[in-house]
Amino acid sequence: MAKIRYEGYCEGEPTRLVREKFGNANVYGQQTKSLLTKATGFIAAYDFTLNPYRGCQYGCSYCYAAAFSPNDKMRQDWGNWVIFKENAEEVLSKELYKWYAKNPQTPPRIYMSSVTDPYQPFESRYGLTRRLLEVMLEVRDNGYPTPTLVIQTRSPIITRDIDYLQRFQRLRINMSIPTGSELVRKDFEPRSPSIKARFNAISIIQQKIDAFKGFVPKISITITPLLPTLLTDETSFIDKLAIADRIVIQDFHPSHNRSLIASTRPEANTVKPKYAWWYASEESSYIKFKEKLVSRLTHVEIKEGKEGFGYE
Repeated sequence: MAKIRYEGYCEGEPTRLVREKFGNANVYGQQTKSLLTKATGFIAAYDFTLNPYRGCQYGCSYCYAAAFSPNDKMRQDWGNWVIFKENAEEVLSKELYKWYAKNPQTPPRIYMSSVTDPYQPFESRYGLTRRLLEVMLEVRDNGYPTPTLVIQTRSPIITRDIDYLQRFQRLRINMSIPTGSELVRKDFEPRSPSIKARFNAISIIQQKIDAFKGFVPKISITITPLLPTLLTDETSFIDKLAIADRIVIQDFHPSHNRSLIASTRPEANTVKPKYAWWYASEESSYIKFKEKLVSRLTHVEIKEGKEGFGYE
């Protein structure tokens, strides 16, 4: 099969043209043969991962997902392109019913998403993630149990879909908040939503989902990777984390130069020297922060790395 050549990121005649510009990002459409991918490694507790998009407009400096870009040019330009899967709804429906044909009473466990943010800015226009939630809910009309779903995001756009989210009996929302300091966020992930906006999104979900009218989701805050939080912000940040039932912490992925290897991008490593007070003794900083979490958040589950990403 010929390799796809994306306009702006290839030599010669492209086979995929830019559909539109959304902010700074080139947007491409592409057909897909499969949407549910067997979950392995870090999220092996699930049956499948589901990524509605390739690429992510947030373009966080540390994001390991850049390693899975279609080519080196797109890897270097992480954050400035996004590919949406044009036939995603049809494919997901077929794959779900194929699952239920073999497992009629066992809902699949789905992690959305592992290498993109399902609520990145383009979702506000295109609504692909919302339509996929609808597909997952429709199976109940045919007598099958709704999938167990975990949504990983850093976006307040998720509050748009509360009407669907409250219909999932088994749902966990993982909100990514790697630091409690806006100054640090702006250095490591300048395109992402503010910390305040993310906490507000969690509050809105908890306030608007009535336990008598729907299912209240489990809430995790994933501090992954754990970034520095300025001492002046630390106590306030930890107190705000009490809004969740689980906190997950994890350090940076090891750095690799090879493609298709989950690793921390060089862009993040160039920021680290600015926070030498933290990274000069990174292991100690990590341990001390974890100890503060455990000490102050006595009613919140504190987990590290892989064990924190399961549904239960």
